[in-house]
Amino acid sequence: MNKTAIKNFAVEARVMLINAVTQLAYEFEVTENGTNDPAQESVNGRSLTAAEKNQRSQLIANIRQNGFTQTMEEAAYTWFNRFIALRFMEVNNYLPSHTRIFSDESGNFKPEVLSDAANVEIDGLDKELILELLENQENERLYKYIIITQCNALNKGLPEMFEQIGGWTELLFPRNLLREDSVIAKMITEIPEEDWRDQVQIIGWLYQYYNTEPKDKVFADLKKNIKISAQAIPAATQLFTPDWIVRYMVENSLGRLWAEGHGKPDDADWKYYLDEAEQEDPVKAELEKIRAEYKNIQPENIKIIDPCMGSGHILVYAFDVLIDIYRSCGWGERDAAKSILRNNLYGLDIDRRAYQLAYFAVMMKARQYNRRICSPENQPNLANFADVMGADTDMLSGSIRRFAEQFAFADTYGSLMTVTAPADIDTAFSDFMPTFGLNMRQFDMMMKIYKILSQKYDVVCTNPPYMGGSGMNAKLSEFVKSKFPDSKSDLFACFIEKCGQLAKPHGFYAMITQHAFMFLSSYENLRRKLMLKTTVNMAHLGARAFDEIGGEVVQTTAFVMTGHIKDYKGTYARLVDTVGENEKRDLFLSGDKRFAAKQENFSKIPGSPVAYWVSEAFVKTFEDGIKLNEIAPARKGMFTGNNNLWLKMWYEISYTKFLYQFKPYNKGGEYRKWYGNHEYVVNWGENGLDIKSFKGSGNINDSMYFRKCITWSLVTSAKQSFRAIIDNDHVLGDAGPVSLTNDENMYYILGVLNSCYMEMVISILAPTLNCSNGVVGGFPILLQQEKKDQVDNIVKKNIEISKQDWDSFETSWDFEKHPLI
Repeated sequence: MNKTAIKNFAVEARVMLINAVTQLAYEFEVTENGTNDPAQESVNGRSLTAAEKNQRSQLIANIRQNGFTQTMEEAAYTWFNRFIALRFMEVNNYLPSHTRIFSDESGNFKPEVLSDAANVEIDGLDKELILELLENQENERLYKYIIITQCNALNKGLPEMFEQIGGWTELLFPRNLLREDSVIAKMITEIPEEDWRDQVQIIGWLYQYYNTEPKDKVFADLKKNIKISAQAIPAATQLFTPDWIVRYMVENSLGRLWAEGHGKPDDADWKYYLDEAEQEDPVKAELEKIRAEYKNIQPENIKIIDPCMGSGHILVYAFDVLIDIYRSCGWGERDAAKSILRNNLYGLDIDRRAYQLAYFAVMMKARQYNRRICSPENQPNLANFADVMGADTDMLSGSIRRFAEQFAFADTYGSLMTVTAPADIDTAFSDFMPTFGLNMRQFDMMMKIYKILSQKYDVVCTNPPYMGGSGMNAKLSEFVKSKFPDSKSDLFACFIEKCGQLAKPHGFYAMITQHAFMFLSSYENLRRKLMLKTTVNMAHLGARAFDEIGGEVVQTTAFVMTGHIKDYKGTYARLVDTVGENEKRDLFLSGDKRFAAKQENFSKIPGSPVAYWVSEAFVKTFEDGIKLNEIAPARKGMFTGNNNLWLKMWYEISYTKFLYQFKPYNKGGEYRKWYGNHEYVVNWGENGLDIKSFKGSGNINDSMYFRKCITWSLVTSAKQSFRAIIDNDHVLGDAGPVSLTNDENMYYILGVLNSCYMEMVISILAPTLNCSNGVVGGFPILLQQEKKDQVDNIVKKNIEISKQDWDSFETSWDFEKHPLI
């Protein structure tokens, strides 16, 4: 698949379509700041037809409700959506007429429907009008008429993708589509036809790339401290999941559910399925009890949900796996496809656009197995939160009002929300009639969402949105703090909890999230909750698992969990040291870097990090060792409130001031073990009284200063390094935390902190760029008295060598001469 071509087209198409529909709006005298009178009878000296006047009135009403820019965005995307759907269907010969809309059989930009217009069979096509337009050579008008008629004809079988056209969107139908530089021409010529063949994935990639500029704007606004609005959440969080990761998650959740009760289907190509680690006898006995339940499940009884379905990638592959399962039970593909749509697949999304594409992707996957499946009775169980917005609950009353009020911020909370309803809901709402406060579309979507969220699932599988608390708008932040206090730091963590709630007690839930929840102290309570679950397996991806995302910021892990099984050994694939989407996939398939671990061992380490790769002997050091805080308390130093005012490089001041007014100041620094990074001095005038009285300074504790201690850098992008402060003259800064040890243990502790063993401890307890005193204080120190003298001597020698090296250069205040002189 040529992703570069797909991205270039999607980004350019968005701009072209927005410009096109905006120009059409101007031609109908509808502008961003105009009067926009809906009763206007003519535009630009031309009288409006009755249909045009009605459509223009609808357009103005939409602009008044949603704003001009948003309405133009909606119109542009509506046509983008339909064009790519029609292209997919024509290439795969899924159109009922079997006549191409945009190209000829050779794939050239020569619409077959025009060259054979007189013979085209599309429901609703007016043959007389076709002949009239052909005779008058009104090709543009003819082409518009055929496309709109085709979209309306597809409405019967695909109503959520091809809504009936005839309102304001028809008024903004792009012109000049037959030109060689039109958006359709570019779609045909720039994206290889092969990329459209049975590749429903292309729909997802097109949607992600279409959102490139809106997403860039959201993150630019974040730098200006502009929070992410409800309307911007989809653009900010949409991320198409790599295909191999989707397959891993689905095969090890949905596939495992079936395989553990019935065995893997003979013809199933589940190459990402991980076999279970060897378990102890008590665990095997417990597993037998659980799997006895799986043996009773039939294909049509399985329920799987993606609560953040995006463009439907996970649901589409789940469809293929379900086909494997149905086939193994003797079902034919056509009947299986119907049953999957009606019984098995469920999905939700916050974004209406993504919902439409997920719906289309699932229906096209079903069409692959059953060519007659596109009909009103064969519709998937999908819903979106955007379509419930706009209800005026003040005009409602009783139980229907209470029900509708729960959806007031549905486009912000999405699948994280909980919806309740009367016990006799079907009876209570059976006589509902649309009102000015709540239309039938809104009510139907509310009911769909309620029913989807109120049941439990055999399998939950998703790639949730990633959004830190700093980016959340006020409503969303308040909601997650209230409902998900243990995971409020990021939306992905909230969804870890939510997915566990949606799954049956021994159902499976599979996710790909950022890996921060495995290590950071802010997620310690969440990890305790997850100890009540069992990790079946994990693909720990680390950075650069998505080729679309560069850098180290997004570090991810994919995992499958189920209900708690004591002493179960999960299987973990450690892929963090490999860079690239395909490279991580290949390492996963190779079977290397695999570990088996009991999650009960994680709780033996402070903070319960998910340290699956360490040995039981390593874990035991946390039980046998003494916490650093117990023998050498780790402390944070002072902060000045204004470093530019109070701190100087030592060589920026006079020798007299260095002796009497300024004191050496510990401020972290680059990677350096044993000794060094003595560069800064702090104005300690009046024995520190000046800075102590300065507004903004703080944490000034004289008892911690002017003594020997161990220090390190709070922030580092490399490995951590620890150094000795051996002179009794330093003020300690917040960027260089310290461990206040006594002379007796100082050298031994420094040796342990700079050891290879401690590098592994740090990788578990402090995996981010920050290494605070709170974390370091929990490091285990194994005091071995019989080796203490030996260690002390080695460390003292290392300090001596490091000091000589530091003092060999003019950046040291103890510099005398260069070593080469």
